[in-house]
Amino acid sequence: MASEASKEKGLEISKKYYELYGKAMIKEKFPDIEEKIAIGLAGSGSECFGYDDGYSHDHDFEPAFCIFLPQEDIIDSKTAFNLQREYTKLPQEFMGLKRQKMSPVGGNRHGVIRTSDFFTSKCGNPFGQLTVGEWLTVPEYSLAEAVNGEIFKDNYGEFSLIRDRISHYPNDIRLKKIAGYLLIMAQAGQYNYLRCVDRGESAAAQISVYKFTEACMHVIFLLNEKYMPYYKWSFRALKDLSRLGNLYDSLEFIISSDNEKNRAQMKSEMIEDIAALIIKELKNDSMTEAVCNDLEKHAYSVNDHIKDGNLRNMDIFSGV
Repeated sequence: MASEASKEKGLEISKKYYELYGKAMIKEKFPDIEEKIAIGLAGSGSECFGYDDGYSHDHDFEPAFCIFLPQEDIIDSKTAFNLQREYTKLPQEFMGLKRQKMSPVGGNRHGVIRTSDFFTSKCGNPFGQLTVGEWLTVPEYSLAEAVNGEIFKDNYGEFSLIRDRISHYPNDIRLKKIAGYLLIMAQAGQYNYLRCVDRGESAAAQISVYKFTEACMHVIFLLNEKYMPYYKWSFRALKDLSRLGNLYDSLEFIISSDNEKNRAQMKSEMIEDIAALIIKELKNDSMTEAVCNDLEKHAYSVNDHIKDGNLRNMDIFSGV
């Protein structure tokens, strides 16, 4: 059944719910900590990316917001408990949506959350101070969840500072990841796809184009200095990118069409065209000096541009 909320995005609903009920509750009952907390909506869930629709309302969707608290020496556990209790008392229905009776799978997404707990869960470090190894291994979708959504208020500044710290990959890490994904694109799309088709291995051919497409999308997000979100939202997010987001239709066709001989040849030509467009962007950013359409050669050229010698000499697949 359609509700009043079906016309608005979750972020808008969250902000209205906070402005109408949450702001007054905090101001009246917790004036001493009002300027020490951050309020907003970020983390897991399509609404945090702005991708929610009518289908999103059937699970883990409610009128809610997050209250991010600094460490216990700033706001103690007793205050945090009382704040959560008051948050729970806020109206149970808003704009036709009902509050959830229990936390969704994956833990509490709304209400009172320690800033340190939030960032530890998303990037493995409470302050967003990642080592090279952590930058290479923390899932990209998790980093996307750490910096998505909107922070409505953060006078204290801690939460926003950490978000800024991890808002995008350091350049050397970005180059390492691009190099690895380029090599996957070369192997899966330029080399293995038609070989699988010629052998009559249609399933293997489809896996090849899937791997090519997934790696290509990672490269496009990295060129845009954005994190690629969880797989079910990755194509939706691709549309919004300013650089090569227009490859959406081509990539969708490649992975959703069959591998009959003539179509396979067309898909192979499309792969080469996509490779050429990727290489053009790499050259525009002075990431490669290779002069060819072979993505493998460009992968190693990109890797050679990494300034950190230790990172440069790591396996080219270290970041993927």
